[in-house]
Amino acid sequence: MRRFLVTLLALVLIGGAGAGAWYYWKSQHPAPAPQAGAEGGQRRAGPGGPGGPRAGGGRGGPVPVTVAAAQRQDVPIMLDAIGTVQAYNTITVRAQVDGQLVEIAFTEGQMVKRGDVLARIDPRSYQAALDQAVAKKAQDEALLANARLDLQRYTTLARNEGVSRQQQDTQRSTVAQYEAQVAADQAAIDSAKTQLSFTTIRSPIDGRVGLRLVDQGNLVRSGDATGIVTVSQLQPIAVTFTLPQQELGRVLEALRRGKVPVQALRPAGGEMPATQGLRPAGPQGPSVGEVQTLDSAVDAATGTIKLKAVFPNEDGRLWPGAFVTVRLRIDTVPDAVTVPLVAVQRGPDGAFAFVLKPDQTVEQRPLQLGVLTASEAVVRRGVEPGERVVTSGALRLSPGTAVTPTEDAPPGNAPAPGQRRMRPRQAADASPGG
Repeated sequence: MRRFLVTLLALVLIGGAGAGAWYYWKSQHPAPAPQAGAEGGQRRAGPGGPGGPRAGGGRGGPVPVTVAAAQRQDVPIMLDAIGTVQAYNTITVRAQVDGQLVEIAFTEGQMVKRGDVLARIDPRSYQAALDQAVAKKAQDEALLANARLDLQRYTTLARNEGVSRQQQDTQRSTVAQYEAQVAADQAAIDSAKTQLSFTTIRSPIDGRVGLRLVDQGNLVRSGDATGIVTVSQLQPIAVTFTLPQQELGRVLEALRRGKVPVQALRPAGGEMPATQGLRPAGPQGPSVGEVQTLDSAVDAATGTIKLKAVFPNEDGRLWPGAFVTVRLRIDTVPDAVTVPLVAVQRGPDGAFAFVLKPDQTVEQRPLQLGVLTASEAVVRRGVEPGERVVTSGALRLSPGTAVTPTEDAPPGNAPAPGQRRMRPRQAADASPGG
């Protein structure tokens, strides 16, 4: 009995201590007062309430948004690639004969024409060899003339049997030998003239000379690998780039239709390579050329095909060795309805956009998309030209939300329609989770 009473007393003490501790904690942590909403009730922060991300009009007021009108226009389909500028022709000018370099006739960086003199090698030994060949020919021509006179005499005497027919045939053979010798002398003269002409080094093409590789006064040889200077043809100029092999069919189809235009833009200066933007290769816009040819095979290691484009480069803005962004126009979608790409939203039922209604509310409209570019989306069904779609502020909208629209003005540095950067791909036609 005593043990039961002791246990009961211990339980009563423990319960009283717990109740006191709870009362003390409540006094130190009062409950926060509820916030009154527009109608005096407690404010709810869920997705459907006024404080949620998709607040409707009427409770929190109209939602400010920007809108842009759907347009009907031709949409060019372009492929982007990174290309390398290459000289259309590059020639290393080397000496073809041995000798001392007595003159450098060009200035580094000079534009030259085909046939312009670039350098001269000491010609004296080659001039002497030419003079010797000319003298040897004159000597043999004199012997040939005398042999022909003897043959004429032998022929006359042979008619009267003054000489034997054998002597006449021997003399005729001597004439033929001298004629062959004179022909060999003429070949030696031509060879000597050629060697002498090699002492004057001329530009083989129109182009720009690079840095001088050897100085005046040095002994140059025909086997030297270094050369004297490099001449690069810059007008026209070439750009090589690669595309995925999946694009090969579309590129070939575009080439079958005719010339395929290409634009070249170089990176903007003064920026780090990882963050730099793109700007035209000059103040007049991108350089424009056309695709010249494709490589004969796909690179099996990378799964890409190499292409070569040619640019007139009349203003000299493209420079060999530089990297440029190449925009290849392979097709055009005519008379297409387009909306800004930022207006296209994705949901469980596919692509949609919020369309502004006349009563300043929005309607969620499903879209059937076509080609997507970097800035626009082609809409096959869902929006008509002139209808305005929401381009920003869509995260706070739901069907029927009241809005305060502001027209979305295009940025001042937006590229022209023919210069937009585009990565074409076909969108799923309103497929779930598209």
